[in-house]
Amino acid sequence: MAPAQIFPINVGHIDDVQELNKTKISSIPQRFIRDRKERPKVSRINPFCQKTIPVIDLSRLQKGNRDDHGFQSELQQLTDSCEHWGFFQVINHGVDLGLLESIEKVAMDFFMMPLEEKQKYPMNPGTVQGYGQAFVFSEDQKLDWCNMFALGVEPHSIRNPKLWPSKPANFSETLEEYSKEIRKLCKNLLKYIAVSLNLDENVFEEMFGVAVQAARMNYYPACPRPDLVLGLSPHSDGSALTVLQQGKGSSVGLHIFKDNNWIPVQPIPNALVINIGDTIEVLTNGKYKSVEHRAVTHKEKDRLSIVTFYAPSYDVEIGPMAEMVDENNPPKYRRYNHGEYSKNYVTNKLQGKKSLEFAKIPNMQNN
Repeated sequence: MAPAQIFPINVGHIDDVQELNKTKISSIPQRFIRDRKERPKVSRINPFCQKTIPVIDLSRLQKGNRDDHGFQSELQQLTDSCEHWGFFQVINHGVDLGLLESIEKVAMDFFMMPLEEKQKYPMNPGTVQGYGQAFVFSEDQKLDWCNMFALGVEPHSIRNPKLWPSKPANFSETLEEYSKEIRKLCKNLLKYIAVSLNLDENVFEEMFGVAVQAARMNYYPACPRPDLVLGLSPHSDGSALTVLQQGKGSSVGLHIFKDNNWIPVQPIPNALVINIGDTIEVLTNGKYKSVEHRAVTHKEKDRLSIVTFYAPSYDVEIGPMAEMVDENNPPKYRRYNHGEYSKNYVTNKLQGKKSLEFAKIPNMQNN
């Protein structure tokens, strides 16, 4: 899949949704109005659907004896979550609740700054760091009803120091502390995901090298016509794991696509939402699947989310692990350099799970 042509999008008053929202618009600019088949029609969300994504109590895995019934029960729940949902919420995750509040505050403080201040940290074409709209490559491509601010965190070599804001004053310090705790959480989760696959618990940490970690803050202002727009286009993540923190008091905006239905994810107070990325799907040869998801908007409420992407080092070679392949389950994906995959991911627009075509073996494209 060839990369799309990179088209520069300079965030200004016309395409900055916060600025549009301030003008109390009654009609949506055409640039944001989705084609009918893409619109988040309520009819496509089954009101009688009682499905909710699974919940994992991490303390039961961390404190339990591995032969203990509680540990095995929670491990089975994790297995089912990864295999059938690709998403779960984790409680008792060990991240300080005060830190969760702090990162929300500095994120919101950033988005509430004047546009001119935020424009000091522009997202350059073909990159996903800075303030602006990511994954936009043509003049006629529809824009998401969302403002983003994204930063590379680890290793330090991926950082762009010019994009780390001086305001709010404690932004960088808070993000550093928060990212360290989320990194610990990702390592813990990957350890138990490995155990759920009957693999050595350290297999992912040893394979990933110095893992790449990035953070993105998404702000979705209220929209007068949420039925016409999308907060974030449907996609799967290119990461190994993604950790999502949904802002307190935010509208319900995250939907996952399962069994031909869009299922809204109801936030649990103080929980974090975890999803499997494309990298884990490839490594497990499709046993654990990344899942298409999207964000929608609300007519009266805004929404804040803070997302961490955790992935292997760019120089690591990725492919189905030997333990995940046998005569009955041949390789579905080729081996490739993770850095090449990441470059391909960020230079193409979000289109469901199309990013995985990069990794699929040609005769397995339809599997």
